[in-house]
Amino acid sequence: MVFAPALVSVSGFAPPLRGAGLTDHMVFRDAALAWEEGLITFAGRRADLPLSHDPVETFHVDGAVIPGFVDCHTHVPFMGWRADEFEARLAGKTYRDLHTGGGGGIYRSARMLAEASDDEVLDFCRPFLVEMLEHGTTTLEFKTGYGLSIERELRQARLARRLADEAPQSVTVTLLACHAIPEQSTRQAWVDNVCRELIPAAAREGLVDAVDVYVEDIAFSAEDLERVATRAREHGLEVRAHADQLASSGAAEVAARLAVRSADHLNHVSAEGIATLGASATMAGLLPVSTMFLGEHPAPAANLVSAGAAVAIATDFNPGTSPCLSMPEAIAVGAALYGLPVPALVAAATLNAAWVLGLHEQLGSLEPGKRADFLVLDVSDPAMVPYRPGHDPVLETWIAGRRVAMRTGAES
Repeated sequence: MVFAPALVSVSGFAPPLRGAGLTDHMVFRDAALAWEEGLITFAGRRADLPLSHDPVETFHVDGAVIPGFVDCHTHVPFMGWRADEFEARLAGKTYRDLHTGGGGGIYRSARMLAEASDDEVLDFCRPFLVEMLEHGTTTLEFKTGYGLSIERELRQARLARRLADEAPQSVTVTLLACHAIPEQSTRQAWVDNVCRELIPAAAREGLVDAVDVYVEDIAFSAEDLERVATRAREHGLEVRAHADQLASSGAAEVAARLAVRSADHLNHVSAEGIATLGASATMAGLLPVSTMFLGEHPAPAANLVSAGAAVAIATDFNPGTSPCLSMPEAIAVGAALYGLPVPALVAAATLNAAWVLGLHEQLGSLEPGKRADFLVLDVSDPAMVPYRPGHDPVLETWIAGRRVAMRTGAES
């Protein structure tokens, strides 16, 4: 059991949270959190704790307790960095230049992954999981998308599953089947292969939980998304979409009409897209670090919230456009770019992100019956998280009632 000066439960409304649910979730002062066999049995005011709770151990902490962060959009596993491309963008190149000029962007990461052995890839990625724990990520998503052939996409999915099996965190795997058009293929031929071979093979092996499509004029179309979504659902897989990142494409409207789990990026979503997402079950996925890194126009987060859309926030951790795996940093950048209130950002990084991954009934908030995944912050007010960008506010990370990371020198 943990006693804390404040506990942010992110509860009180059914997920996904939208409107008032983003900001009015329950906050308890002089609080207690209790669990048994990894599941929460009590979360609330210490004064309301039933006498029947008799924990084996009791911890007193000085900072706020909040749910563990859920990073619902990353591009792990990958191999190698692309810092020189960052320097090229500083010198005036655009993401589009690097991607379409041959040799850079997604294609470069695909080559680096193909040239590395399985052990080299796993050794490169394992430290990410440790660092994520230290920054409070207790659940996350992995994506493929750096394979760009049937066998290499399946290989990346297998590596993702191996890494997921090792991770202390809960991990889902998404088949980013349509990320870039393979160099020896056409867009239509690759979509044909994805639908005919890749999705069935990945589903047959139980490698993935969802399928994703990058809808952009340098990648795939909204019609491709519709076709892939149909095929994915035939195999019992959820659907995600990269939408309206570099230009307005109508992807958000199609994603909402198809009721895909999330439409992510949304930097150039249209007014119609905002309204359609607001009236749909599709989550609006906000990726602030890649927005800042590329110098893109920020997604209209306040307009999305006002329209009734549910929003989630994630790091988009990848070697090209968001080499950041810290959810506190994503929240800080998101606060600056979007102007959303802190309670909304916390909800977007926990319960709503868990909803994107289909895990909202098990985690994402501190409520009886859910898994005891929580963080102890070094401050009593979560508003300090975005207020101090670059500072890791996480003192302790707990998963299923077990402490899995603690800042050096911190003691409960």
